[in-house]
Amino acid sequence: MPGTLEGRYIRLEVISGKNLKVPSERIPAGIYVSINLESGRRWKSAIGILSSDESTMWRDTANLSLDASATLSVEIRASFELDQMLGNGEIVGELDTSWDALLDHGNESFDLVDISFPSVRGVHPSLTLKATVLHNCDNQDSALLDSIVECQITQDTDAGHERFAAYVTSETVSHLNDAVKHFQLVLDQCPVGHPHQAAALTNLAWARLQGYIRTDLQDIDSITSLFLKTLALRPQGHPDHPLSIYHLLAALIWRYRKENFTAVYIQESAQLSCKLLPLCPEDTYLHNIATGANGVDYVIRACNNLPIDASHEGIHLCRVVLELCPLGNEHRPKALYKLSRALSTHFEQRGTIDDLAESIRHSRDAVSQCPEGHPERETYLNNLAYSLQFRFDHQGSSDDLNEAISLYEEALRPRPVGHKFCDFSLDNLGDALYTRFNQRGDVNDIIRSISLRRKALTLRPSGNPYRDYTLNNLAGTLQTRYEKLDTSEDLDEAIDLYRDSLQLRPHGHPRRHTALYNLSSALCSRFTQTRKNEDIEEAIRLCQESLEALPSLHPSRYFSYGWLQQAYLSRYRVQHNSADLSLAVENFRLASQHPTQGLPARIGGAIEWARQAEVYQHDSALEAYQTCLELLDNHLMTRSTTISRREAAAAFRSAHSLPVDAASCAIRRDDLKHAVELVEQGRGQQWSLASRLRTPLEDLQSTSPKLARKLSELSKSLSDAQGSAISTDRVTADRAAIQYRRLTEQWRAAVAEIRNLKGFSRFLLPPSYEDLQAAARHGPVIILVASQYSCSAIIVPTSGEPHNVQFPRITLTHLEKLKNDFAREIRLASFMRPKETRKELQVLLRTVWNEIMLPIVIVLQRDLRVTSGSRIWLCPTATFTSIPLHAAHPFQTKADGRRELCLEDVYICSYTPTLSALIRSRQMMKKRQGKALLTVDSELELVRKLVPTTVNPTTLSGDDATRAGALNALERNTWVHLACHGKQDREQPYYSRFAMKDKPLTLLDIMEKDIPHAEFAFLSACHTAVGDEKTPDEVIHLAAGLQFSGFKSVIGTLWVVDDAVAKHVVEAFYKNMIKGLEDGDMMDCTKAAWALNRATNAVKTKVPLEQRMVFIHIGPKFRPVVAITHGNYVCRRL
Repeated sequence: MPGTLEGRYIRLEVISGKNLKVPSERIPAGIYVSINLESGRRWKSAIGILSSDESTMWRDTANLSLDASATLSVEIRASFELDQMLGNGEIVGELDTSWDALLDHGNESFDLVDISFPSVRGVHPSLTLKATVLHNCDNQDSALLDSIVECQITQDTDAGHERFAAYVTSETVSHLNDAVKHFQLVLDQCPVGHPHQAAALTNLAWARLQGYIRTDLQDIDSITSLFLKTLALRPQGHPDHPLSIYHLLAALIWRYRKENFTAVYIQESAQLSCKLLPLCPEDTYLHNIATGANGVDYVIRACNNLPIDASHEGIHLCRVVLELCPLGNEHRPKALYKLSRALSTHFEQRGTIDDLAESIRHSRDAVSQCPEGHPERETYLNNLAYSLQFRFDHQGSSDDLNEAISLYEEALRPRPVGHKFCDFSLDNLGDALYTRFNQRGDVNDIIRSISLRRKALTLRPSGNPYRDYTLNNLAGTLQTRYEKLDTSEDLDEAIDLYRDSLQLRPHGHPRRHTALYNLSSALCSRFTQTRKNEDIEEAIRLCQESLEALPSLHPSRYFSYGWLQQAYLSRYRVQHNSADLSLAVENFRLASQHPTQGLPARIGGAIEWARQAEVYQHDSALEAYQTCLELLDNHLMTRSTTISRREAAAAFRSAHSLPVDAASCAIRRDDLKHAVELVEQGRGQQWSLASRLRTPLEDLQSTSPKLARKLSELSKSLSDAQGSAISTDRVTADRAAIQYRRLTEQWRAAVAEIRNLKGFSRFLLPPSYEDLQAAARHGPVIILVASQYSCSAIIVPTSGEPHNVQFPRITLTHLEKLKNDFAREIRLASFMRPKETRKELQVLLRTVWNEIMLPIVIVLQRDLRVTSGSRIWLCPTATFTSIPLHAAHPFQTKADGRRELCLEDVYICSYTPTLSALIRSRQMMKKRQGKALLTVDSELELVRKLVPTTVNPTTLSGDDATRAGALNALERNTWVHLACHGKQDREQPYYSRFAMKDKPLTLLDIMEKDIPHAEFAFLSACHTAVGDEKTPDEVIHLAAGLQFSGFKSVIGTLWVVDDAVAKHVVEAFYKNMIKGLEDGDMMDCTKAAWALNRATNAVKTKVPLEQRMVFIHIGPKFRPVVAITHGNYVCRRL
């Protein structure tokens, strides 16, 4: 060193490095620079994170004394820990130099120096340094230097890194063995609790993993175990947590690759990938490698190539993979497609409409991200069309089916004859057109369907693996054309095609059972035409063989049972052998009870069972109805929202009449108690399920948290286990059957245990007659049953047996005409002068009195001794819900000139949607201070003048009259008077609404709100007590919704309210409500029915008949002792 530099200092700044490849190809936690001096001391820079381009920035500075050494060694090293470093890491580059070389022999000048190192994996690492001679430097400013003398752990670790790098570059196994030996020695010196144990575990595991990858070592279990231990020692938040996740991810990926692509390893890899990516900044080398072809990209591709798995775990995996594919990722369309397929398959198995809706949404996204010309676009188009066709099958929307056909056609256009997938597209489009023919009956659709399927068959000659499918599909289309158009040659050809399909599915073929029962169905059809006994005998034999070919829990056994019952029923119709009818019923029973078939199919089969039992007057009819209602209840319980439950119920077009048909069946068998239970179980299912889903597990959770958790877990496991039963492999199927039965027994045992708890004896059971009779505690409840089989009433008395009242001259057809006549006359009456007599309306009300209400009144007075002036509750069903029963009137005079009494003269009538609703309303009655919410200025002022003077009202009006303001006011008040515009949505009744300042207040809004203080509601708005056309027995309207939400007593309207005359009813009602009140008294909502009865009598000369009839009362009679307090009336205006 020149004497001029002795005693001086150099400021060395390590600026950056590039081309920093690690010889062992291991991902470093970071890179650092070591300056080694002749004095046996060294200085280490900070650890810099390696960027995606294999460069890093340090800008780390050290002041070094020139007295220490004239020469120095510069090393670039890879550290495999960001936390406490074990050893010195792996050498990336090493170069001996001198201070003179760094300073370029300058005296006090500085220079920017680029130092190039020996080649590593084809490139030369380089550093950018800045060296500056300092004239004055305090010793305190000099860098702290480490000793180069190493401890044994460091020596072994560094030796292990050196040997491992040599193994990677030379592939000499002895080097690997040496590296593993050194790393094992280090681990032996790092017991549990040692600060370097995680690093020691990682070094050993990584070396062994590379040996496993190159087939030089085995025992992947212990390697994975080492990485798992490391990850446990480096939890979230630890600096080396991301790198530890990557190590485990790499091990799982290689294990998947080398162990027959076992799915569990790639599934775990996907889960880890989701955890890793958010922890890796995009510009880092770790992110670059982790997302690369051997990292997350491989995981995505591998997961996207897994078979469709519709279990909860499989769907969750698809969601994880989609999360790994942000917008713009090349794999995102396929990830969307896979998730869509899994959801649609889950829908096929479980019938959950939310799954299908989500499937369609993801399918649309997949199509939208694949422009024309994309190699997978046609696949995604077909998948979207398939899901839409499924939804049509479930919900019946023509728009879905028409869109599916358009999509199939679009997918077919780029697939001309000769394209490898042309046959699939032909078959798909043919199937959709076949479906539309069954819906609309357009002959052109089935002609085109047959043509497309014939083309598909020519593209699938003998030897084609899918020929049996097309034979089967073409046969089914021809069979349908025969059944619709009576072309006998079609049926004969269909049978021949079915036989050809069956020959291609020999014994042991996984789809043989479908060929067997399809051929059976065609032979059954020909037997109906020709009466040839050999056809029906073969049909029965084929179905029996299909059952023998299937494991006991295979879902397709349901279809075998279905076609077998059809065959027995067909033979019964011809030969009238009662044994065949019994066998048909037994197969109906087996089909409806088959546990692994989806609930929608089982419900459809049970409905058909009930229909056929009614036709042939079989004793199983009542059992069939009970089965239908239980299955439907279980099906609706799987739906998570109120809207989806209604959609699920409406999807079964013939299910809306089940409750009344079941009740009618029980009535005709003189089992009135059971009739009451059945009509209650089926009618108002939406309300009862909504109530049940609000409380059962919550109530159970508070009573027995352990049992609540157990039941929830068993329900999920049982649902998942159904999918395993689909295997046709006997060993697998038997194992699945054992598991399913075990879970079923555990679930039933858990429910039985719950029912032993106090207050849970009827858990998940519909209410009994004894429970329901509580609804009649303050007066009889009259259930009016309108069924296609009979129309009658059941009177549930306060005590004792129920009574039946027959309507001998009334049928469902008569009721439908009566309903339509009322609708017409109410509409015409709105154009008449107020004092003009409503003659036609009077005729209709006279019919209601003579044919319906008078027979009921006779039984009430003669048999039950219910005195005049008593309260009665009407519980109408089906068409009865659209008839103003409370307004029944003879409109006749006696011989002495006196007017004959009408219903409102004899009894005070209220309505209730269900008996359970009436019971629940009474149970929720409490003593409390009353507050009121009023609406609309003119009516508001009228009511304010009538309520007690002790009230101190406040007003919510103008811009504050919003949906949110109304919901808030409903929470805080006990009484509500709404005179705003009301709208009943007959297509989607949960969207029935009250008009507000900003946006509507819907029935669903009210149902989902907690309204703890609710007492009484007067709905002086249009159509607040008119139900749902698709499911009329559900009585889903605004008034029923308020009662469900907690209002004990509700006055609603059946049709349009005329504000000009309705105010007279309102005035008379409130005058009766306050009659007899003294200063400081509260109004009593239990007087509402009586007050309405008095009001409509009082305004006969002022209010037209149809406007008096429009108001009805819903709710209980209950008279608690009330505190004498002062209420505040909150007033709001629209």
